[in-house]
Amino acid sequence: MATLKVWNMDKTHILQTHGRDWLYKMMLIRHFEETAEQLYASGKVHGTMHLSAGQEASAVGTIAPLRPSDYILSTHRGHGHCLAKGGTPARMMAEFLGKNTGYCRGRGGSMHIADLETGNLGANGIVGGGVPIAVGVGLSIKMRRTDQVVVVFFGDGAANEGAFHESLNMASIWNLPVIYVCENNRYAMSMPVTRSMKVERISQRAAAYGIPGVTVDGQDVLAVFEAASQAVHRARAGEGPTLIENLTYRYKGHSKSDQQAYRTREEVKEWQTKRDPITKLRDRMIQAGSLTAEEAATMDQQAAEEIVRAVEFAEDSPEPDPANLLMGVYA
Repeated sequence: MATLKVWNMDKTHILQTHGRDWLYKMMLIRHFEETAEQLYASGKVHGTMHLSAGQEASAVGTIAPLRPSDYILSTHRGHGHCLAKGGTPARMMAEFLGKNTGYCRGRGGSMHIADLETGNLGANGIVGGGVPIAVGVGLSIKMRRTDQVVVVFFGDGAANEGAFHESLNMASIWNLPVIYVCENNRYAMSMPVTRSMKVERISQRAAAYGIPGVTVDGQDVLAVFEAASQAVHRARAGEGPTLIENLTYRYKGHSKSDQQAYRTREEVKEWQTKRDPITKLRDRMIQAGSLTAEEAATMDQQAAEEIVRAVEFAEDSPEPDPANLLMGVYA
């Protein structure tokens, strides 16, 4: 089995250089998700949504090594990915509320946000739907002979889809610059991952395709960043794809209709109090002397205020014109 090279990263320097930016982005994602849930409860958001509160380190740490010209493909639980890649909370919130100023003019909603300007090629409501698309993007990069890469996110449930195996096989054969990132949050829609696959780690499946596979603590943004950085370096160097498994946890249900009968409140509380990615990074930075508790509180307040302004922008934005109903539907 191919393996990732061992890097000796100066974690203290990385925290000093990038820590504040990462922490703010993670706080922004958390406030966005909590506010989106409140808007849904008040009847202002229609359809459904899949929240990623608790998984912020996976999104921020994975996307941190990317360049603006690199691509990502997201999932139905992709709000954090969009924000981490440079998405604007105001335009995302407008999309949630079905407004014309949203990223997809109010047509995509929670599960289909795309931001081509930042390289976000779109979320996908189909489980594993972005995985084969990443093969096409990777092939495009290779044929154009650029040094771009594409990261595709998917969940543990998608790792059992046929498209997952076919895509990894093709990407490995063609040596494509694709980084496969499985956000293993322990549960599919209604059951634990241990009931859906025999292998202990999803990353073990990389061995079947002769590519590196690694499992990291998805609640530790530094660990995620390190694995992603190595995978990106391999892809840019023409060494092909990598499979990364981020062990993470979603605090909310699979979707808004999920009764969460498959797990206990005590389990959720334990992850929130003992393994929260934002708390973990904040405390680490305070202990390292690169941040004070007061500064962290100020950052959190600023993130909350930015989301408040995003909601105001969305609520003040115009509704789509019915005359343009079919615009963008047919190519």
